[in-house]
Amino acid sequence: MTKPMIIGLTGSIGMGKSTVAQMFADEGVPIFDADAAVHILQGPGGALVEEIEALFPGTTDENGVDRQKLGPAVLGNPDALKQLEAVIHPAVGMMRLKFLDENQNAPMILFDIPLLFEKSDADGIDHVIVVSASEADQRERVLRRPGMMPDKFEKIKSLQMPDEEKRKRADFIINTSQPLEETREQVRNTIEKLKASLA
Repeated sequence: MTKPMIIGLTGSIGMGKSTVAQMFADEGVPIFDADAAVHILQGPGGALVEEIEALFPGTTDENGVDRQKLGPAVLGNPDALKQLEAVIHPAVGMMRLKFLDENQNAPMILFDIPLLFEKSDADGIDHVIVVSASEADQRERVLRRPGMMPDKFEKIKSLQMPDEEKRKRADFIINTSQPLEETREQVRNTIEKLKASLA
């Protein structure tokens, strides 16, 4: 039995990755969203809430993990971040395997992985798509987010591989510094090229 082609979708903060992922979904490509999986695991009654509370007391409540409290506890603290990732990554990996199993008959599936290059999650991925935008667009989008400050943006950016480096490693690049319809056209063209490579 042929297994689906695995596409990795990545891009730095504010590049429009979620928008592009939705466009792939609109074209019928099944998507595993690593961030959404983390939200489920850390949300109300989530499987990891107790473990995270034990590691970082006071960072959870009845709604699960409070990101506003957990963020300061791990950002800028490599050891704490490693501890947190050691809890999250295996759990997300299990959800991904289940997703693969449920979609094994699809011609291609997309893994939406924000830190694909940074965390070397590229194992088993056939092609990588990087979502990119101009530096000005990225900055403007991120600073529009509630609670985002320039120094916080710079800190997050410093933990991510530079966009230029990501583009060099990409098999396909989708540029979101243009009208949505043009971005959608790029998504459709990329799907056609990927289908052609399957033929």
